[in-house]
Amino acid sequence: MNYKIVFFDIDGTLVNEQKEIPESARQAVLELKDKGIETVIATGRAPYFISNIAGQLGIDSFVCLNGAYVVYKGQPVVEYTIPKEHLEPLVERAGKHDHYLVYQGKEAYFSNAKQHPALLQSVSSLKVELPGYDPDFWRHSNVYQAFLHCTAEEEHLYTGDISHLRFVRWHKHAMDVMPVGGSKARGIQDLLRHLNVSPEEVVAFGDGLNDREMLTLAGLGIAMGNGHEQLKACADHITTDVDNDGIVNGLKYAGLL
Repeated sequence: MNYKIVFFDIDGTLVNEQKEIPESARQAVLELKDKGIETVIATGRAPYFISNIAGQLGIDSFVCLNGAYVVYKGQPVVEYTIPKEHLEPLVERAGKHDHYLVYQGKEAYFSNAKQHPALLQSVSSLKVELPGYDPDFWRHSNVYQAFLHCTAEEEHLYTGDISHLRFVRWHKHAMDVMPVGGSKARGIQDLLRHLNVSPEEVVAFGDGLNDREMLTLAGLGIAMGNGHEQLKACADHITTDVDNDGIVNGLKYAGLL
């Protein structure tokens, strides 16, 4: 297959637990670009959390916020926000159970709690600045995605009857919250239509539960060796760990290196 575009997740895929890009991965991405193959970041992160990584790799196209904000060569392609009427029952339920929320806008993000141990653990794992404090952000600004901080044992409090929202766990203390139908795959499909590229011409790398739809959509879906077992089950190929030349080995398998 003549693959035309490669999508890379960030955490656990392009970067390791120390949030560093292995040199082999950096060189591999640069080699792809030299060959004229489109390279795109596909992440649950917001745009303001990827600038350093994208800059190191010379990438200016990305599917952010789990498909809610798509940019190609620095120009927005599509964006999706969560309707306020869909956020309201989540805010009420989280307040009832003393679970805090983080609201992600396009340019900044804010929490409805000033200090919380779970907030420090989850957000600090990304090695980014802590959110500002604005409990009413969702009322007056567009929200593209939210973090709900609760344990896996508490998920049922939300996933059973809040029907307009989708919940995907990314940390033991936190879940991504997005509209039903929201995923990296949706944003990727929007970009592929923009570029007139078919899914069969796509390679995608990921490691987490929010990568399942992306790997299923792609002509070749590659799970990292350090990835979630549920993701590996739906991948076309499993490469080595991020710190063991996983990107290089996956691209070699795809015939791109």
